[in-house]
Amino acid sequence: MQKARVVIIGSGPAGLTAALYTARAQLKTVVITGKLLGGQIATTHEVENFPGFPDGTTGPELVENMKQQAEKFGAEFVFDSVTSVDFSRGSPFKVTTDGDEFLADAVVVTIGANPRELGVPGEREYVGRGVSYCATCDGYFFRGKDIVVVGGGDSALQEGIFLTKFANTVNIIHRRDQLRASVALQTRAFSNPKIRFTWDTVVEEVKGANGVVNAVRLRNVKTGEVKDQPTDGVFVFIGYDPNSGVLGGQLAVDDAGYVVIDELHRTSVEGVFAAGEIHDSVFRQAITAAGDGCKAALTAIKWLGEREDRLQTLDTATMAAGS
Repeated sequence: MQKARVVIIGSGPAGLTAALYTARAQLKTVVITGKLLGGQIATTHEVENFPGFPDGTTGPELVENMKQQAEKFGAEFVFDSVTSVDFSRGSPFKVTTDGDEFLADAVVVTIGANPRELGVPGEREYVGRGVSYCATCDGYFFRGKDIVVVGGGDSALQEGIFLTKFANTVNIIHRRDQLRASVALQTRAFSNPKIRFTWDTVVEEVKGANGVVNAVRLRNVKTGEVKDQPTDGVFVFIGYDPNSGVLGGQLAVDDAGYVVIDELHRTSVEGVFAAGEIHDSVFRQAITAAGDGCKAALTAIKWLGEREDRLQTLDTATMAAGS
């Protein structure tokens, strides 16, 4: 079992920024990275909207730079996944991974949310090469292209309308014969000359050539007709799933499973803070996640400072119990 002042669960922009701040405050900081250092941004091949990179960068490069900056101030990285947490008894909190256990005076939860996938052949193969789950991130790369959007809710229409700023055409593919989106969004989408709709249809395969997407295989759910539709890109907007299951119901969440925080990024458990897409179902940007990480870390630093004497007593008691 290892002891840290701060354990950060997750290693996307929120977690890496939080680590930079807590480590720079000379608090022993351990970052448990999860399956992929950097999270979703690490799979993005081109990043052009993160401040400070006028010529753009790549997701992996951005993540590595943020990691090195946090390490410069002493942050430690554990390449493992959290399997359970125990927040029930207050600080110090117990965080268990596949290979170890950690006691932490404070915890910052930054484990994010994952976009729901279609689960069809070719989808994962072409992520970043024509398949995307973020219009704001990748729309610019489809200037003058013909693309498809999969989904029928508010997100699909909002992102589809946004993509018309760049794309030549946007074909919204929906498995039903009517949309779930708000009437206002439907009105805007139906009146947009760049948008057309393919009803009662699902994507069965993402196809490509020379390493990039060039078509989708479609099936009409009513007639059974199957056809290949040429396209330059596939944007999937069928929802997100926050990774809050590992928390075991110990933090308050909303109806969709996102962790509930206050304006200072405090959760329902004193000493546990949250940042990034584990609470944010709206913006989902690397820069907003990084800002969240900064705020959560500053709140955690202040919380630890105000309880320095009591937490030192807890440290002593913990050491005595383990001897």
